[in-house]
Amino acid sequence: MTEQQAVSNELWNHDLAPTSPAQRTWRWYHFAALWVGMVISIPAYMLAASLIESGMSAWQAVLTVFLANVIVLLPMLLIGHAGTKYGIPYAVLARASFGTRGARLPALMRAIVACGWYGIQTWFGGSMIYTLLGVLLGAPIAGANLPGLGINAGQLACFLGFWAIQMYFIVHGMESIRKLETYTAPLKIAICFLLLWWVYDKVGGFGPLLDQPSQFVAGGPKSGLFWSVFWPSLTAMIGYWATLALNIPDFTRFAKTQKDQVVGQTLGLPLPMALLAALAVTVTSATIVLYGKALWDPVDVASRMTGIAVLVALLILLIDTASVNLAANLVGPAYDFSALSPKRITYRTGGYITAGIALAMMPWKILETTQNYIFIWLTGYSALLGPIAGIMIIDYYFIRQTRLDVDQLYRDNGIYAYKGGWNIAAIVAFAAGVLPNLPGFLNAALPASFPNVGEAFKTIYTYAWFVGVVIAALVYGLMMKGRTAPALRAAPHTPT
Repeated sequence: MTEQQAVSNELWNHDLAPTSPAQRTWRWYHFAALWVGMVISIPAYMLAASLIESGMSAWQAVLTVFLANVIVLLPMLLIGHAGTKYGIPYAVLARASFGTRGARLPALMRAIVACGWYGIQTWFGGSMIYTLLGVLLGAPIAGANLPGLGINAGQLACFLGFWAIQMYFIVHGMESIRKLETYTAPLKIAICFLLLWWVYDKVGGFGPLLDQPSQFVAGGPKSGLFWSVFWPSLTAMIGYWATLALNIPDFTRFAKTQKDQVVGQTLGLPLPMALLAALAVTVTSATIVLYGKALWDPVDVASRMTGIAVLVALLILLIDTASVNLAANLVGPAYDFSALSPKRITYRTGGYITAGIALAMMPWKILETTQNYIFIWLTGYSALLGPIAGIMIIDYYFIRQTRLDVDQLYRDNGIYAYKGGWNIAAIVAFAAGVLPNLPGFLNAALPASFPNVGEAFKTIYTYAWFVGVVIAALVYGLMMKGRTAPALRAAPHTPT
């Protein structure tokens, strides 16, 4: 028995132990706190604000965010079930459908995307340090952009400084991250309410933006175009959590019962995300009154505060960014890289690899424009990860009926080895789910090189995540029909 299997078995036995109502409540709080800690973040704030810029009314934007998070909650709960039941992370669960070697493909896909997010959040953290130093020095830090990078030396130094701060948590492992998320979640909620109070006090209300109608109404500047904006926006909102929808077993494997992970995630994701969207819209509305224009970046808003408030706001945003980044974008890829070569790459080494790739991706270039961030980055990788979610859900629930043999998952030549460690059905289904979205992605990312992509492919791309999930699930289900009866008979049914 491997060390990882021993940990999994220990988790199974621990899950069955009786607990008091107080202990159950604490476990629900822990999962909800994990989500609150990840939800209240700068990228999520800016996503909601960007919908207003696209032409939606305040309440259309909030409802779009809420709907997207209700939709993405479903695959999270479904995939998270296996983590709680068997105590296995995402990279191990993927072996059941992709094969013991083939699982490296979905692990690598998800890991690379998470590295990009790790870099983006690190850039936000570095930007806050850059702004904070400018406030303390009494003038913004300036300088010529460095050749080939597009940022100045001060921005680069602050980015590297925040990157170095996060290395502490990589060195000290998962427990240090769990504590950071658990104890900072209430602080973040309190700060949101304080920010609302500050806005109301300064403006004497919540600003004109909340009263503005949608630009899509009859006679508006974008009359009749609501659905053409709504669907790609909804896909982008879903794409924001697409990585965690896959690697959620990395967290739910530590839950003691299915109720813990279901209640915790249900309380922790859709409602807090909608409330954050409402906060983003409200604060942005108030900035019109205060500064004469809409400010979508909370770091920019914080830098305009006066006195001790600006220092407190920026420090809290720094803590928030670090906690979100470590929980959402480090844990998953660290496990994934470890799964590529468990004997050589530990969880900690996987964290080092994640941090290194994040540096090399130059995340500030992803954030140069709204087009890059939402319609290329978010929608693009949702097209890549959606098919993996579809395959894993069909495999776990419809092919295996939630029954896995964990011992076999760790055997190179076991029942999940398929042919040479690869399940061809999963590879074909993955390709089938990705390919229809490829022309639309190329047109969005490189319009000059791919100008003649048909309207049909552009439309498909606006539904990228949905298209990938459905096509991959159907292809995989048809190819695997009737092929896993021996594996099912071999797999013990482990109670939850």
